[in-house]
Amino acid sequence: MFLKFKDEVETVLADAFDSTEYSADDLRIEESAHADLASSLSFGLASTYRQNPATIANRIADAIIIPADSLIGDVQVAGAYINFFVSKKFLECTIRETFGAKESYGAGHREGRVIIEHTSANPNGPLHVGHIRNSVIGDTLARILKKAGYEVEVQYYVNDMGRQVAIVAWALDRFEFDGGKKTDHAIADVYIRANQELGEDPDLVCEIDSMMQEIELGDEGMIDRFSRVTLLAIDGITTTLARMNVHHDQFVHESQFVRNGDVASLLQELDHRGLVEMIDGALTVPMPEFDKDLVVRRSDQTSLYVTRDLAYHRWKAERCDSMIDVLGADHKLISSQLCHVLAAYGVMEPKIVIFEFVSLPEGSMSTRAGKFISADELLDQIEKQALQEVTKRRPDADAGFRDRVAREVGVGAVRYDIVKVSPEKATTFDWESALDFDKLGAPFIQYSHARACSIIRKAPHVPELAEIDLSLLMSDAEIAFVKQLARFSFVIDTAATELKPHIVAIYARELAESFNQFYRLSPVLTAPDELLRDARIGLVECARVALSNVLDVLGIAAPESM
Repeated sequence: MFLKFKDEVETVLADAFDSTEYSADDLRIEESAHADLASSLSFGLASTYRQNPATIANRIADAIIIPADSLIGDVQVAGAYINFFVSKKFLECTIRETFGAKESYGAGHREGRVIIEHTSANPNGPLHVGHIRNSVIGDTLARILKKAGYEVEVQYYVNDMGRQVAIVAWALDRFEFDGGKKTDHAIADVYIRANQELGEDPDLVCEIDSMMQEIELGDEGMIDRFSRVTLLAIDGITTTLARMNVHHDQFVHESQFVRNGDVASLLQELDHRGLVEMIDGALTVPMPEFDKDLVVRRSDQTSLYVTRDLAYHRWKAERCDSMIDVLGADHKLISSQLCHVLAAYGVMEPKIVIFEFVSLPEGSMSTRAGKFISADELLDQIEKQALQEVTKRRPDADAGFRDRVAREVGVGAVRYDIVKVSPEKATTFDWESALDFDKLGAPFIQYSHARACSIIRKAPHVPELAEIDLSLLMSDAEIAFVKQLARFSFVIDTAATELKPHIVAIYARELAESFNQFYRLSPVLTAPDELLRDARIGLVECARVALSNVLDVLGIAAPESM
């Protein structure tokens, strides 16, 4: 409903220009703490028309005509700002829309096919805390885009030809593989041992180089050895991702682009277009604008990860309208170079979402040195602490209930604590803050949903929409909550357009806060009369719907009881 309100504001504001001497391409409409929407366009027009911004604002506001039965209730000028306020119809339509849409509430009507790639961790060990920020941001973005209306395919790009895989394949012939462990953790054990041995005897590195040349040439035995490593690692990784409620539609292996000839044809075409030159035996794309050239084929004739990545992006570009890559900050340079080559080559560039790293107070993480905290360990610890909190709050509940809620709260706490921070900002995961039911994290939002469900269960009668007198919902807290409900589709659309999932996380918290404020100030089950009680129960049902939907977009469970 808020998007429709914004559309009406844009229309009446643009129409007002017909009665004034002013015109503007950018109406500069935005949310405001002092109104439901506000326009600051007067500031931009002041220098053009050499008039006081406040004078311009008043003249434009006087020319605004609000249609009958509009979602706009009032227009006021404050200084140089033109402020717009919603009408009673807006409030009633929001409640009706929430009731009618249920699970689809907040959905948009964007069109197009989007391929989003995220996580894509090297198959040389388990996911660690650094990886899961990628996973959570990527998965949440995919959910947001789907809610906005796009057709979305989520891909994991499997690096099954890299040096790390070669090292593990080499190690599996030298060291015992612990079949009793989760496969990705067992892979990490042999990888760490292999790096120690390679460090002690550098002459062994030539064996790794030889293996990489053999797989590049299509040696079937080497392909099988690399595939075994990859499958073992990915099996463990996908188990961890599923535990976090993260899912991929397709696993694309980089080796396919070597084996099917795409990499060879790509190199030929780059050469044909004059984009590469030979430097010290290596095929290189000169990049003076980056102060670092891009090698796309080594002097030993083997391709690099970026070469195969270019072929992968060319393949993706033929299958979608838009590509999104979620990458860590250490990929800024290489992703910029990749986009530069794609643009020169005439292939659609991906939209890059760069995130800074998440850390734990324990310090940095490195798979190579064996100094990392795996995502599994993090989830085990957070669920253990969540179980203590749930047991403290619900000591009489059965063990099955406590375990289930602890899992839902624990995973939700991790996901929310990661996604609530804008991707470009570094963050440290705080165990205690993430699990605090009173500090407006995921448990707070989940508990708000459970509270709404509890009220509905206890209600003597859950009214249908036709039975509700919407005119009774007139208190400040009720109106404020309905306005928050209305913002859902607007927030989804904004997050999808700007590729900023933290916008939805912040909204979820604000929605829960607003619901709790309404609940505190407007007694529901003890309302003074039956009609008001039914109207407020109807608003609680709207809260249940919206909180459930926004938690789903965030990939977080919405418990009905906690």
